[in-house]
Amino acid sequence: MPGRILIVDDEPAIRQMVCLALAQAGYDCLEAVDSAEAQAQILERKPDLILLDWMLPNLSGVDYARRLRREKLTEAIPIIMLTARTEEEDKIRGLDSGADDYLTKPFSTRELIARIKALLRRTAPHAAQSAVEIEGLALDPATHRVAANGRTLALGPTEFRLLHFLMTHPERVHPRERLLNGVWGENVYVEERTVDVHIRRLRRALAPSGHDRLIQTVRGAGYRLSSRG
Repeated sequence: MPGRILIVDDEPAIRQMVCLALAQAGYDCLEAVDSAEAQAQILERKPDLILLDWMLPNLSGVDYARRLRREKLTEAIPIIMLTARTEEEDKIRGLDSGADDYLTKPFSTRELIARIKALLRRTAPHAAQSAVEIEGLALDPATHRVAANGRTLALGPTEFRLLHFLMTHPERVHPRERLLNGVWGENVYVEERTVDVHIRRLRRALAPSGHDRLIQTVRGAGYRLSSRG
């Protein structure tokens, strides 16, 4: 089976449409109308990916995404935000809350399945890859763990992939387009500004140990990871 997907949306018609499409694609679909039901589903049957509506009763999808990223059980579960909001600032806010991708309603189920496949593919563990360490910052793809000076860090799946790419290609300047291809994959439509959002989230996670200084902005060119000042 390709995986287990949890859809959190208070609109029955949306849940029904999505679950039907997921079932036809071979996925196991879990449903929840709000964050409370979602938490119960996660504890009982941990999903491989979460489809999260922005406008939820009681707790918004944006606030719930932040909560999911703070908790050990769910920090590495990929999240696709579903919303009717179309403004660029709303997209940035959704991504900044912890989502890995963003899909605007109304959307086609074909596009949704394509986004799910792409996200699961790029966040899947790669056991054959070797661990890497730079100045006390250690990343192990096999266990999907990152540690700074021996202390485990909580990273979302996209930040993990981004850090892995930068650590395995150090000292080079990477334009946003190259990072999109290397981290998100070719033929996947993601706006270039999305890179800036995830770089900011990655730096925030690395800041307590001081390793955020390793990720440098090269004005007009892109980003690089460097141990040089």
